[in-house]
Amino acid sequence: MEDNLPSSHASTDDGASSSVRSWLAVGAVAIGAFAFVTTEFLPVGLLPRVAADLGVSPGTAGLMVTVPGVIAAISAPGLMLVAGRMDRRRVFLLLTALLLASNLISAFAPDFLFMLVGRALLGAALGGFWTLATAASGRLVRPKDSARAMATILTGVTCATVIGVPLGTFIASFASWRASFMATGVLVAVALVAQFFFVPSLPSNAALRLHDLVTLLRRSHPRKSMLMVALVFGAHFSSYTYITPFLLRNANLSMPTITWLLLGFGIIGFVSNFAVSSTVTRNLKISLGVMVSLLMVALVSLPLLQHSSIGVTALVLAWGVSFGALPLCFSIWIQRATPDSPEAGSALFVSIIQVAIALGSLVGGMVVDHIGISADLLLGSALALLGFGVLLSFGRGEQGVTVEAGVAEAVNHSAGKVANKPTSKPTATTVACPACTD
Repeated sequence: MEDNLPSSHASTDDGASSSVRSWLAVGAVAIGAFAFVTTEFLPVGLLPRVAADLGVSPGTAGLMVTVPGVIAAISAPGLMLVAGRMDRRRVFLLLTALLLASNLISAFAPDFLFMLVGRALLGAALGGFWTLATAASGRLVRPKDSARAMATILTGVTCATVIGVPLGTFIASFASWRASFMATGVLVAVALVAQFFFVPSLPSNAALRLHDLVTLLRRSHPRKSMLMVALVFGAHFSSYTYITPFLLRNANLSMPTITWLLLGFGIIGFVSNFAVSSTVTRNLKISLGVMVSLLMVALVSLPLLQHSSIGVTALVLAWGVSFGALPLCFSIWIQRATPDSPEAGSALFVSIIQVAIALGSLVGGMVVDHIGISADLLLGSALALLGFGVLLSFGRGEQGVTVEAGVAEAVNHSAGKVANKPTSKPTATTVACPACTD
């Protein structure tokens, strides 16, 4: 199994804090995460404008989310297999450069086919970036700061929801949707420069193998965890992709109001992310259960209260609370499920999310075009209910090890490989994970 931990990190942690340069590297990756998520979900706020300008239906325009999702699902494990032992810093830079090209092509697309080409480039870069970002968080800082580094990188996701997508909608409201893609391209350029100067060399000790992925999926706990992730993310994106048409047509809100509401969705999600981060490591299963339940209630209630602007606003904000916390909750859950194979776990995690995004937006688009947006929201609530059911199926002993213990186990595993002898005494207490050995 590949940990991709350099030998320096395999040593016993002396308790010292990570350097400023290390945190600047984490910040550079977080900016990249901000740029990727902003680009990925920019069409959500621009869907009606792009559809009208390029002459396609809203459901067809949803392919701008589906296509990169499908390709990212393949590139997440595929790129890591192809990259072999290539320095992960170079891979980061190549993927961010692809993202820049994606935004430029989308901004100047003369028709919908060219738009999909640009979005395909996004998908090719997206899967690999997220696999690296989640697996490399512990390599950029000292082991004891790994969980904090992960939270910082995920903050880039939340900030993109808070600022990126609403800002793109705002720019399009007084300029055009093309200007929104161009502005995002500038953001990507900033991320590329930051990564060039601050991300250090990240050599790979061993190449990720297909066998590693297969072995991981043979374990029941990781397999069920991936199913849960797929259902909940599918619930969100089958509905969120078409939230703007719902608010515009069904709820009869104006575009300026929708822009502010999407901004509120992001802001409250940002607050939720930080609020849950203080309790999620102690009560992970409860935190997940509460947030999935909140998502389900919001989706099933929106069609019922669509004629009440106050009710719709409250439900959209409740939805924001839920999704603001879910990425962090699921990231920690997968870390606990795969402590001995972080890069393989990250690759599968990212791939499953992208499959959920692609299928969710595709099926959601078909439902929107043939039945209606209200039916699409009910579909999302049904998927959330199934995800909640999978969560309840986990026994108490299947919640895995603590984040710190998982990091310590990965570090010691890597040290044992390098030295070809038993690992030294860990600095954190490692708790056995029954689900990881089935």
